[in-house]
Amino acid sequence: MSAVTGAVGALKGPLHGGAPGPVLDMLLDIDASGDVEGWLRERLESGERLMGFGHRVYRARDPRAAVLSTAAREFFDASDDGQAFFETVRSVEDTAVSLLAEYEPDRALETNVEFYTATLLYGAGVPRGLFSATFAVARVGGWTAHALEQLEDNRLIRPRSRYVGERRREWTPVDTR
Repeated sequence: MSAVTGAVGALKGPLHGGAPGPVLDMLLDIDASGDVEGWLRERLESGERLMGFGHRVYRARDPRAAVLSTAAREFFDASDDGQAFFETVRSVEDTAVSLLAEYEPDRALETNVEFYTATLLYGAGVPRGLFSATFAVARVGGWTAHALEQLEDNRLIRPRSRYVGERRREWTPVDTR
């Protein structure tokens, strides 16, 4: 189906579906160096981006990152050999957020979903080369449903949304609802 082919094609490149790969490269480099702050400062001072931070929509920590960080904590806590790596991941997140606030004080650059996506995919043993494919597979059902809805009425669907609900609501964790 051309809708799925087009959607998969849109994942090409280092951003969006390809972002977990560079995030993993960063995490592994930092873990090998043992110098979280030095590694991050060097990249920021040379004008490089820190993958896994910042989002076009979210101006705070990506809520999906919050959910995945909890899942990653549980995953790595159950692992015999992954706890040290996960501690590096947490240190990278904390240090990067602090340094980004220092280097880019006018921008809200917080952790995004790709940071913990890379962490979990790596922990689960998914090869880096399959990160984008895994991202796509998880979405094919939704892409296909949208295409079928469009075909049903033979009309191009141009989604528009405007949130009209209550603002500044507090999120309630699932286990306390």
